[in-house]
Amino acid sequence: MTADDAPDFVRKSRPTDIRGGIAHELGVAIVSGRMAPGTPLVSEERYSSENGVSRGAYREALRILAAKGLIVNRVKSVTRVTERAKWNMLDLDVLGWMFEGGPTPEFIASIFELRSIVEPSAAMFAARRRDERQLARMGHALGEMERYGLLDPAGRAADQAFHLTILEATRNEPLMTLSSSIAAAVEWTTRFARDERRQYRDPMPDHHAVYAALIEGDGRAARHAMEILIGNASSDAGVDPDR
Repeated sequence: MTADDAPDFVRKSRPTDIRGGIAHELGVAIVSGRMAPGTPLVSEERYSSENGVSRGAYREALRILAAKGLIVNRVKSVTRVTERAKWNMLDLDVLGWMFEGGPTPEFIASIFELRSIVEPSAAMFAARRRDERQLARMGHALGEMERYGLLDPAGRAADQAFHLTILEATRNEPLMTLSSSIAAAVEWTTRFARDERRQYRDPMPDHHAVYAALIEGDGRAARHAMEILIGNASSDAGVDPDR
């Protein structure tokens, strides 16, 4: 997939540095299946000569991919693409590459399954543990979402901030380690639904229902409201609820 072939909702996510650009190009090729597991990567010498980049930049790009589990990069041995089970699917770059490469319905559904496992329980705990400062941040985020809308990057950033603050309000450190990945999942699935599938349903009533339960400190209501929010968002993204 070339830069011109990429969906509109991912074109602005491409890195500008050489090392990042190489990792991005190879990463998309791997997660999209154009480079299947077991595929050998070309040597430093060949890649450098064919693409006019330094061997060091290519070497660093391979280290990035290896750290994400996409390749096995061994000294004095052929570097190969690893099997899918070894990929770090929650890595922010890998998640973005999956959407750029053309996410399968199964992958999108799995992202929403992850959200449905994590976020309703997080909302329940957040309702019991949130403080006034966090409620104020959530309220501000909702205001920004209404002001800009989810078609605007500023609106989507506010959506991320709303969900991130809920995770923060759980005061559960292991759970909070997932915050960046969950926020990225919110971002990518929203962009996919709005920019690719052209779904323009108003999400604000769902968000306000979650917020109202958080204000009231009602954990059960917060959990239920978040389940509805995620269910409606998955429908926007075309997920089959009966799959």
